[in-house]
Amino acid sequence: MTYEKIVGYVQKKFDKVDVSNAESVAVQIDVTGEGEGAFYVAIKEGKLEVAPYEYYDHDAKVVVDSADLIAIVDGKLDAGVAFNEGRIRVEGNVDKFMIIKGLLAAKAAKAAAPKAAKKAAAPKAAKKATTEKKEALQAAEKKTEAKKAEPKKAAEKKPAAKTAKKK
Repeated sequence: MTYEKIVGYVQKKFDKVDVSNAESVAVQIDVTGEGEGAFYVAIKEGKLEVAPYEYYDHDAKVVVDSADLIAIVDGKLDAGVAFNEGRIRVEGNVDKFMIIKGLLAAKAAKAAAPKAAKKAAAPKAAKKATTEKKEALQAAEKKTEAKKAEPKKAAEKKPAAKTAKKK
């Protein structure tokens, strides 16, 4: 993934995050590996900004591999776990980084909620389909039994056709 795509991806993921009550913070993110470069995430006056520039007056600077960054933004890797494992290095005010981490976690939880609801609904739908299938089979069996139980009508005997006698 290129640097521009990484920044665009992070911008898109943060696009609908509610930061109206969040504390002001500026975190520079230095991406290593594929698509390396620096960008920042800032919250000012209840508005979030992600921009492809270095932020010299940042509260914290995060150094992270691009693959780990994407995994964190997608909610597949917890930023706190990655920090504890040494996959993320934070310089400066770690508490300010934790604000951004909290936003990431909230975004991941919000994104996972519909998936979890969908997973929870899937067994119910499968159970409903199974029940409907059983009911249809039972109805078919009843019809078959009813046909077997019906008395067979005796074949009506028709008078034999008269055949011409040969002399």
